[in-house]
Amino acid sequence: MIVRTILAALLAGMLAGLAVTSVQHWKTTPLIVAAEVYEDGGTVDHDHAAGLPALVSPAAAHTAAHGANEEAAGTTLVASRLLGTAMANMVLGAGFALVLAAASLGLGQPVTLRNGALWGLAGFAVVSLAPALGLPPELPAMPAGDLAARQLWWALTVGATAIGLGLAVFAARPALKLAGGVLMILPLFSTAPHPADLASPIPPTLAAEFAVASLAVSALMWVAIGLALGFALERTRRAAVLAPA
Repeated sequence: MIVRTILAALLAGMLAGLAVTSVQHWKTTPLIVAAEVYEDGGTVDHDHAAGLPALVSPAAAHTAAHGANEEAAGTTLVASRLLGTAMANMVLGAGFALVLAAASLGLGQPVTLRNGALWGLAGFAVVSLAPALGLPPELPAMPAGDLAARQLWWALTVGATAIGLGLAVFAARPALKLAGGVLMILPLFSTAPHPADLASPIPPTLAAEFAVASLAVSALMWVAIGLALGFALERTRRAAVLAPA
């Protein structure tokens, strides 16, 4: 049964990650491309993009406003970026699905199609939302603090939020539920590591748009993982019951 659960989680996570790739390519990739212009010391000329429909932002319109020669030359780069994003999302989706499946087994609470979205939102709150309150998603060329300190802060925040959420939801004793609530808000009172110099060539509006878009895509991915995992595990449990002894 454990092997079937692992295989189901891997398949569900990979499919969910692949499904979200198109949304990520539409919402966040143009913002990253725009930020890379500032990273290289250039500036974005919004006048060239003024007449184009901006599905994401003026930065996205700028990306589409190059001449025919530059657009043709960039086709390979776009395709490789999309393929890399898809592969990364499949790996992340599989890993996240395994984490949800392990949490389900450890807590003795099954993930189903009915509650899969809630499990996904819980994963989003632990892994993405809570750390983003101190370390929001960042674009290229944005200043960053010491990597080791950031990783430690992230791990402690995720751990405290995960344990706190588990206690708040599943603990039977009120005292443990209260302790879980305290653990969840504890990271809010800690200071995330930031560099002394916060100067950045990235416009604040672009950085803010990327942070919001990244969190939205992350939430969608986690919900997709939860639903896909719930469906896959239900099929796995049903097959195990119907299998001959």
